[in-house]
Amino acid sequence: MDPRRILHIAGTAELATLALMLLNLGTVHHPVVTDVVGPLHGLVYTGTVVAAALLAAGRHRVWLLALIPGAGGLLAARGIPPRTP
Repeated sequence: MDPRRILHIAGTAELATLALMLLNLGTVHHPVVTDVVGPLHGLVYTGTVVAAALLAAGRHRVWLLALIPGAGGLLAARGIPPRTP
């Protein structure tokens, strides 16, 4: 699988879980949603940073971008050059 695709999927999941947490916080603030989505977001965020560090291939900018909460995985995916066939 293409490294850019891996980071794009992880970044999208990270952004989606962050959006769910903020939506819950801004509306009903249901504790069950917080208990489930909070650790899930932490896991996805950590996985995104680790994936970016492994796929960076010596580019420090890629994994440093992944440290930005929410959009970091998507930004890091843009930092990896496309694979040439």
